[in-house]
Amino acid sequence: MKIAVLVDKFPVISETFVVNQIVGLILRGHKVDIYSSNNINPNDSHKIHPDVENYHLLDITRNHPQIPENYFSRVLQAIRLISINFHISPLVILRSLNFFKYGRRAVSLRLLYLALDLIKAPAYDIIHCQFGTLAIDGMILRDIGAIKGKLMTSFRGYDISWFVQQYGNNVYDQLFAKGDFFLTNCEYFKSRSIQLGCDPKKIVVHGSGIDCSRFPFKDRYLHPGQKIRIATTGRLIEKKGIEYGICAVAKVLQFYPNIEYQIIGDGELKETLQQLIQSLDITDKVKLLGWKTQPEIIDILNQSDIFIAPSVTAKDGNQDAPVNTLKEAMLMGLPVIATTHGGIPELVEDGISGFLVPERDAEAIATKLIDLIEHPAIWSSMGRAGRAYVESHYDMNKLNDELVEIYRQVMMNNFPTQEPVLASVVALQ
Repeated sequence: MKIAVLVDKFPVISETFVVNQIVGLILRGHKVDIYSSNNINPNDSHKIHPDVENYHLLDITRNHPQIPENYFSRVLQAIRLISINFHISPLVILRSLNFFKYGRRAVSLRLLYLALDLIKAPAYDIIHCQFGTLAIDGMILRDIGAIKGKLMTSFRGYDISWFVQQYGNNVYDQLFAKGDFFLTNCEYFKSRSIQLGCDPKKIVVHGSGIDCSRFPFKDRYLHPGQKIRIATTGRLIEKKGIEYGICAVAKVLQFYPNIEYQIIGDGELKETLQQLIQSLDITDKVKLLGWKTQPEIIDILNQSDIFIAPSVTAKDGNQDAPVNTLKEAMLMGLPVIATTHGGIPELVEDGISGFLVPERDAEAIATKLIDLIEHPAIWSSMGRAGRAYVESHYDMNKLNDELVEIYRQVMMNNFPTQEPVLASVVALQ
């Protein structure tokens, strides 16, 4: 199959699930082209998933050309590009300038620039849009003939939460009508999509896969005099709720000073969180480590005892799915504390692989931390249950087999259903 993968930025260190899918498709013999709407920050170019280099993914990635900020410069450049490319596909260019039909996308010339970038693209079997926000562009580009193929959309989190709250419940009406098939990474977002108007026959849950073999399991025990190490991995943004993890650790430190808390990640709230740590006088116990590569994250988790994922529903509506950082910690045998939020209860079995607490409740997180500190005998059983669950539900090899089968069904104009697809995957093992 020929597959076009539409992404916002590539590669993004927090989106390993996209890399895992692309590599899985390549290893199964399929031709993949990656189309990235925005270039990554050059300062982040060294912080990439190792498979980006191992499989030369940047060689198959096409970054859309930067559109000049100045509108006059944008128009001048557009005239030059049109003169060069008009003979290749005049109808596509003219359709991209249909101001009446495509409004601001056409007036801003953004649609023209996107179309020109695709004008020499081959016909694809599948156009897979990673995130619904990109699928709207994909739908329009297919409408004007700039790209050809069955249009598939993966809803993954902010696109079915924040984006809907921002632009209204009807924002995906046309996409739901014109898109060929839809995937969500959890039942929570599948139900949300159906509520918004997606045909239940055109959508299934397809989890974000993870390479389980990369995350070594270790039984966790508390030895006499041992420092207890707690970890969190995530962007420093509101929906990750990291402030509640910090406040919870500050409470626990009053009773158990022999603990440390390491937070892996970066983001817009870094300064705010650092100020919170200073105000609580716990700078010697709580550290913001910034972004780390996957091998560095594995090393930190390997030395940790407990993992916290205190996600919250942000004020702008942004929500999480079953996040891969939680899966990684569970694979490595860490007992986890997470919130009853978004799709996370579909990953963490309360009392079995960890604990679930209400959102924005530092007191509840602290209580569960104390439970784990005072009952270290349950660490091992929770860790084993967590790894078993992730291996059973989120192994990327099984999920990539499932994805290929979904593609095949969509190409044959069938609506894949959850049970037959999963059955076919079992048969492939």
